Amino acid sequence: MWKYIRQYLFYAILAGLFMIGEVSMDLVQPGIMSRIVDYGVLGLNNGGIGDLHLIWKLGLQMVGLVLFGGLCGSLNNAFVHMSGQNIGNEIRKDCFRRIMTFSFPQLDEFGTGSLVTRVTNDITQVQNLVSQFVRGMIRTSMLMFGSMYCMFRLNRDFGLVVLCAFPLIVGCLAFCLAKANPLFSRLQAQLDSINAILQEDVSGIRIIKACVREIYEKVRFGKANDELIRTQLRVLVIFAFMNPVINALMYIVVAVILLVGSFEVGSGAATPGNIMAAITYTTQLLNGILMLVMLFQNISRGIASWKRVREILDSEPKLQDGSFAGETKLQGEIEFRDVSFAYPGSNRIVLDHINLTVHQGETLAIMGATGCGKTSLISLIPRFYDATEGAVLVDGVDVREYNQKALREKIAMVLQKSELFSLPIRENIAWGAPGAAPEAIKAAAVTAQADDFISSTPEGYDTAVAERGMSLSGGQKQRLSIARAVLKSAEILIFDDSTSALDLKTEADLYAALREANPRSTKIIIAQRIASVRRADRILVLENGQICACGTHEELLESCKAYQDIYHSQIGEEEKHECA
Repeated sequence: MWKYIRQYLFYAILAGLFMIGEVSMDLVQPGIMSRIVDYGVLGLNNGGIGDLHLIWKLGLQMVGLVLFGGLCGSLNNAFVHMSGQNIGNEIRKDCFRRIMTFSFPQLDEFGTGSLVTRVTNDITQVQNLVSQFVRGMIRTSMLMFGSMYCMFRLNRDFGLVVLCAFPLIVGCLAFCLAKANPLFSRLQAQLDSINAILQEDVSGIRIIKACVREIYEKVRFGKANDELIRTQLRVLVIFAFMNPVINALMYIVVAVILLVGSFEVGSGAATPGNIMAAITYTTQLLNGILMLVMLFQNISRGIASWKRVREILDSEPKLQDGSFAGETKLQGEIEFRDVSFAYPGSNRIVLDHINLTVHQGETLAIMGATGCGKTSLISLIPRFYDATEGAVLVDGVDVREYNQKALREKIAMVLQKSELFSLPIRENIAWGAPGAAPEAIKAAAVTAQADDFISSTPEGYDTAVAERGMSLSGGQKQRLSIARAVLKSAEILIFDDSTSALDLKTEADLYAALREANPRSTKIIIAQRIASVRRADRILVLENGQICACGTHEELLESCKAYQDIYHSQIGEEEKHECA
């Protein structure tokens, strides 16, 4: 954590100095009060005659010290927050930057709910750790040891009384913290579960309502929340037990001080003012110990959270960047050389010895049954995953040798699930090409067959899109995603079943416009409908992760049994399309 603390160490040091000033004023005041009582009120040095002038003089001194201590406390708070908040800000930004470098398997390993908890709640706990350490550690240490020192200076017997009780208090504190510490990590893990359920349910609220599963989800969330509350209550019960015990010990100390003081006042070894000051110091010591309890609680929780944050910060991207970012003679050529692939952590082969070349400007369609490896195949091109065996080449260079940014700038993808952001339509289309001219954005929307429905909205391209595109239909979301890919003007366009929500006429118009607008781009289309792929230069049929056949629509109708079965199952739809 030092690399973050040292950036704002100046603020932390100032906060510490002002805290020393505040606590020093607290420690000075009981001694002044003792003099007011003994010499100003009781007049022990003047034959029992009080001294009003001394009361006023010492009283004004106390007021001045209180005001100065309050100013120190306010400045301490300001600098503590400046250091803690800035440190949290730097950690949070570094965590987010690191998450953006994670590969898909790493994201799956952490889980969305856990990442949200770590970047929000855990870093807040770390901020509190820093703030409490700077503020609390100085204050509690000075109050405890300063009070003990002042007690011994005031009266040795009073100091010994407090010192005898000190091991019991520390023992109680250590026992309770030992019981509570293991629960803090469990608390954060349970908070992960709650965030994961909440994220899933908010994202899938439509299907939950459609399937009338609200009660089930309420119960599921309730169980996770009950687990969190049970753990939280265990922590609170531990500290609820500790505080009264420590209070009781300190009140016993106060009673013993009064008892000892009564004898010493009678013998002239102590004064009433000494006893009042001793009780005040004992109270300050009690406050210091109670603050220490809360301090250790926050520090323990902060350390548990810091360990979780460190897991993000210390995680290296599993897909290491290559160094190649130069120009290539080829543009848009893709080659799979004896490629096999299995997902990390799984032994099941998804792709088995794939050999395939897609030339520049060619349109390749991919068909096959669900789970045959279509999406896995195209995910290797932008290097979302690395091939288990063999090599994937883009423009003659192994994708593992590319700088990932340079590689992905060559590729525009439209995924199965259309991802839109809570931004105007214009910014959603320009997401992959920031700064694009309005004319280019409109042209991309026209190609994607989206301009008509965009123009029909009251605000046109400035229409705001609801979170995750909830304000749009499935077809509208797909067309906006396609417009985003078209605007990027990439060498390679990949459509992963991204026209499934479009009617056949709109889809046909889209591909016709796409051929005209991007004739030099290499296009890979995954689809389930014959109408979507029949005009492709070649159609690849996958079966169980292997290439079953590859050829034109007419060639496959003659030679590929799997393609024939797909064609005949859709023949009615095809005939309707031809009539249209």
